[in-house]
Amino acid sequence: MPEVDPEILSFYAQAKEIERLVSPHHPSGPLEFARTQELILRYLPPGDLRVLDVGGGPGAYAQWLSGLGYEVTLIDPVALHVEQAARRGVASEVGDARAINRESDSVDVVLLLGPLYHLVDRSDRLLALREALRVVRSGGLVVAAAISRFAALLDLLVRLDRLHEESIFDAVSSSLESGLFGGGESGLFTRSYLHRPLELRAEAAQAGLREIRVFNIEGPGFMVNDFPDRWADPARREALLRAARLVEEDPEMLAAAGHLLLVGRK
Repeated sequence: MPEVDPEILSFYAQAKEIERLVSPHHPSGPLEFARTQELILRYLPPGDLRVLDVGGGPGAYAQWLSGLGYEVTLIDPVALHVEQAARRGVASEVGDARAINRESDSVDVVLLLGPLYHLVDRSDRLLALREALRVVRSGGLVVAAAISRFAALLDLLVRLDRLHEESIFDAVSSSLESGLFGGGESGLFTRSYLHRPLELRAEAAQAGLREIRVFNIEGPGFMVNDFPDRWADPARREALLRAARLVEEDPEMLAAAGHLLLVGRK
């Protein structure tokens, strides 16, 4: 298996990811989860389909899809995530997006909902996308998530109110120029890569994907600073979802996303 950055492994060994998408106390995680589910279901036909969730973390999406009747296998480089997914009843194994241990044309859908923003070298991201294309059947679906280049700037200024801290400002400023976010240095996240929307589309096209579409997952709702209260109120929760739908493919709003979702076919 290819080597994984020790900083990334150390970050996820804290076991925080298990609640990130489902607890309203992890700001906008449930919004990201609900919208990603919504977008996936637009493209995922019913039936006996084989889904490979690559970099699937503790198995939130894999468990959800298994519950809908799909045959799902999760692969993740973090042993703790594989154990957590297995406890959720998900078939899971240790593996890496850059060297998927599956035969070519062997699955119907590949999810890459984590790898692209932890592969900071472009060559590694292209390798992961090409591996997804290799293992998916002709006409099959590849769904990949990325973090927007401007997500850290917007979140730290609007919701977290930490951009006035010099070390935070320096980390954000550097990431805007290079795309590289030094998570360990800022203490906010782990080492990651932040995409511009056109760059994400270009990488997918270079890897060989076709019928490419890029969506703004959360819309502006990822910046609200009273997310738990809004999410607990059905009407305000629906407003967050509706706002995201309004701008999901607006080319001038894609850059203001928290997360981007790429959908394409082999």
